[in-house]
Formats: sequence, structure tokens, C-alpha cells
Amino acid sequence: MPLTPFLKGRIFDPEALAAMSVVFVDVCGRLGLRDKADCATHLVAEKIIELASTGDYDEKTLRGAALRVFDVRE
Repeated sequence: MPLTPFLKGRIFDPEALAAMSVVFVDVCGRLGLRDKADCATHLVAEKIIELASTGDYDEKTLRGAALRVFDVRE
């Protein structure tokens, strides 16, 4: 499930987008989300984009922060 449809014109460099996409797929999988039209999927995408907007695109850090938001243990 790609993250790009959720960007709404926000621009990230390719490296950041790649990391965000990996984290998005992983977090959605851990939450059992498979439908991109699901409101929960949109919420996960928005949170990952928000977290990445700080400039930290490290996959491990971004994944940990996103999982903490949704109260999922790593």
C-alpha cells in the first residue's frame, strides 16, 4: 500500500519517502490495516507524515514513534 496518495502535495526527498513508505506498510500491517480507504489507514499515514515532517527519516526511529502513537509494542 503506497504512502504517496496521502501526501497531499507535501514534498519529501526520495530517501525520506522511501523510509516513510516502509514504516507505513509495517505499521499498517501490525495494526491489521489493508484497505487504503479505511479511516484508520489515513490516520496512520497522516501521523507518519507528521512525524517525518520534523526531519528525522530514520526508519527505526520513525517506526518506533509511530508505534508508540498507536500504542503498539515493537
